[in-house]
Amino acid sequence: MTKAQRLMELIFAVNRKRRFTVKELAHEFSVSARTILRDLQELSELGVPLYSEVGPHGGYRILKEGLLPPIAFTEREAAAVFFAVQALRHYSSLPFQTETSAVLNKFYNFMPEDVRDRIDQMRDRVDFITPVRQAQSPHLSVLLDAAVRQVVLLVDYESKQQRGKREIQPVGIYTQEGLWYCWAYCFLRKSFRVFRCDRIDSAVPSDTPPLDLQQIDLGSKEELVHPEDDSLYLYAELSKEGVEACEADPHPVPLLHVRDDNTGWLEGNVPRSDLPFLASYFVGLGKEAAVLQPKELRASIRQLLSELMIRYDDEVS
Repeated sequence: MTKAQRLMELIFAVNRKRRFTVKELAHEFSVSARTILRDLQELSELGVPLYSEVGPHGGYRILKEGLLPPIAFTEREAAAVFFAVQALRHYSSLPFQTETSAVLNKFYNFMPEDVRDRIDQMRDRVDFITPVRQAQSPHLSVLLDAAVRQVVLLVDYESKQQRGKREIQPVGIYTQEGLWYCWAYCFLRKSFRVFRCDRIDSAVPSDTPPLDLQQIDLGSKEELVHPEDDSLYLYAELSKEGVEACEADPHPVPLLHVRDDNTGWLEGNVPRSDLPFLASYFVGLGKEAAVLQPKELRASIRQLLSELMIRYDDEVS
């Protein structure tokens, strides 16, 4: 094995092991300990984040923010990754804001000049439009990390009605129409709730023991049924245009069903507390939707329409 091959294999080995000794590597690569020490020094100079530990149980370990082994991309694959990352540029907040810019710079700067020229030509001909929002969500990384590590957070949250402290256990974060949302278990309401991330002013770990939510993720949102005393059964008929509107904006209405003729219906349990939102949602759909149940939602829609008629009454000065 040549030195270049050994260094490449060594990068894979230290990333795989994370913690190792010179003796282990020397045995694995059938070289002397002195040779391995020289190789590790070269890897460190190349940017591999190695850390040496002294003592009877010492050795080397790779830092948590380690480097991935080299990955070979074709030019088209590199361009695809470049534009996938560039699609996020319209968002004012991202979980990995700095890292996203670094990825773009690495892909662009290390591409051959002719590939960069083609990307420059495509840059103004490919876009992923999302609404530009001024709202900032600075705690996305904290929320995502808490969801992965099963940690309860104490957040300072400002809803439409009030502002106060909440203990939540995040399940995941997602973006829709340019805004970020966190789906989490709320210890105050004792149920799962959706929180606007830009309304979270602070987020710090809490001493409250976490629930076991390991088997629950964002894909579980539609499967969790609201408690009977806090939910209402909703059924609404949709025209073809209504189906298209609901497909474009699925949050947080019940499960959408589509018929063979492309009409459809919405059916499922919804929280009673969501009635104001749902009334506005269905008024926005206009004639493309007809809510048949529950009667409480139909009443909320009538009330909202009455208020709108008063606002737009020409006789009102």
